[in-house]
Amino acid sequence: MKKWLLLLSAAAVISSCNNAGNNTGNTPGYDLQHLCSDYWEEHLMLFPTEATSIGDNRFNDKLTITIAQSFRDSLGRFYKKYLDKINAIDSSKLTGNDVISYRLFKYDMNMNIEGLKYPNHLMPITQFWSFTLEFPQLGSGTGNQPFKTVKDYDDWLKRMAQFPAWVDTAIYNMKQGMEKGWVLPHSLVVKVLPQLRSVVKTDDTASIFYGPAKMFPKEFSQADKDRLTAALKDGIQKQINVSYSKLADFFEKEYLPKSRATSGLSGVPGGDEYYKYCIKYWTTTNLSADSIYKTGLNEVARIEAEMVKVKEKVGFKGDLHAFFEYVSKDKKFCPFTTAKQVLDSFWAIKKIEEPYLKKYFNKVPKTQFEIRQTEEFRAASASAEYNQGSEDGTRPGIFYVPILNPKEFGATGMATLFLHEAIPGHHYQISLAQENKGLPAFRRFVWYGAYGEGWAHYCETFGTAFGLYDDPYQYFGHLSDAMHRAIRLVVDIGLHQKNMSREDAIKYMMAHESITEHDATAEIERYMAIPGQALSYKIGQMGILNERKFYEEQLGKDFNMASFHDEVLKDGCVPLNVLHDKLAAWSKTQTKK
Repeated sequence: MKKWLLLLSAAAVISSCNNAGNNTGNTPGYDLQHLCSDYWEEHLMLFPTEATSIGDNRFNDKLTITIAQSFRDSLGRFYKKYLDKINAIDSSKLTGNDVISYRLFKYDMNMNIEGLKYPNHLMPITQFWSFTLEFPQLGSGTGNQPFKTVKDYDDWLKRMAQFPAWVDTAIYNMKQGMEKGWVLPHSLVVKVLPQLRSVVKTDDTASIFYGPAKMFPKEFSQADKDRLTAALKDGIQKQINVSYSKLADFFEKEYLPKSRATSGLSGVPGGDEYYKYCIKYWTTTNLSADSIYKTGLNEVARIEAEMVKVKEKVGFKGDLHAFFEYVSKDKKFCPFTTAKQVLDSFWAIKKIEEPYLKKYFNKVPKTQFEIRQTEEFRAASASAEYNQGSEDGTRPGIFYVPILNPKEFGATGMATLFLHEAIPGHHYQISLAQENKGLPAFRRFVWYGAYGEGWAHYCETFGTAFGLYDDPYQYFGHLSDAMHRAIRLVVDIGLHQKNMSREDAIKYMMAHESITEHDATAEIERYMAIPGQALSYKIGQMGILNERKFYEEQLGKDFNMASFHDEVLKDGCVPLNVLHDKLAAWSKTQTKK
């Protein structure tokens, strides 16, 4: 899943007014719903691109410069205002969904306020997540920004015209970061440079931003087509090319020489405290760095033992490292010659799992689903990812797959990848929450890494029951992904808290899983760019899996898998302690009399 910045997502707390229920008059529940409604209206105006992402098109012509210090100052006052308002509500008189709404709202306001203490806006661009990568997707004609009416096109032109101001702010921030020691590691700056350069096209029609001019609706008049085409070309030349070139020149000539040699947050002033916040933010727990690190080491050892069993089962002669080499390089594990063949194979996985999904889920999403190849401009540094569909169903959920060379695309990890990123994984979890109009709106859109990524990682365990791991090499692919998430606990903590170098982290990863040096480097640099995010997968997965094991044992014959999954998903994304409380209440309804 993508684009969840350390500043809590704009979709973090949305109006409860869609689920007003029977609360009327001056009651705590009524007050809570109005508070959330007021909050969300203000929030949408502050974060217009996130409004666009959920299908609210009222602000499609706006572009707030969220990395500006002045904006952050006003945002702090905004969160404090609503924290004061939520504290004034008597929570002891709330019932039902309002209890969870209250808990999440208060939790989010406190986390937001705490997050603003740290100057992460001084490093506004990374090779993995940044607005410079998101903006081309918006302007491509195939992303979140709609291009269905003349107004849609004009909205985009207005939004595009504001991008140079964002770039100027980013450069100003990075210069401040250079003075204060808040700069990116050298290896990340090197990766950002080609991304920026690749957006600039001397031929306007070759620009990704020219995409909307190639897909005018048939009802557009020729005059509108001509005007909009000319305006897009002008914007590409004067706003896009100029801005991206300016950024690239700054990165190369000024920022790169000032980039740091250290790999983790311990290399920036106050980085240790910031990393503690990152751990709390991404795991929704108070786990210490040391405890997470030890869990990672234990999981690496456990999964490695399972890998050895697979090696022995297939009769491979040689040690585990030789088996890694065999699986990663033997041509039979890379059977594709075209990108279409890769995408078709993912569709085939979907067909195999369909009969089993009915036993695991009582409800399935109505949101449409698509599989697409990741756009060329960002594919080199991208991972497979899921982009959520729009609330109104007009935009499907999309599973993006980066395919640099189909002949080198490994097949052994495809089943577990699809279970995680696509179905049931992120598509079920996100879509079912968005579609559930019985929930307050914020629980349909809020995101917590440990729950969202933990759920998707948990879904990888379904492969055996679904028949997707009957091939021992596909099961090895599953173990490889499980190992990958376990390694993350070790290297993320290692990089940011234990002074592990980028090079040592790469070596550790390559020593314990089947991965190329190129891919291991990209992964480690991802963890350097977004501290703590990598912890959410395994911590969340273990939390959900342990809950299931507990209730399977406690309920015995009364345990129903579909009912359990319905309960996990029905209230949207929640912190792990809230999930624990929900499941405890659910279990009391499951025992048959």
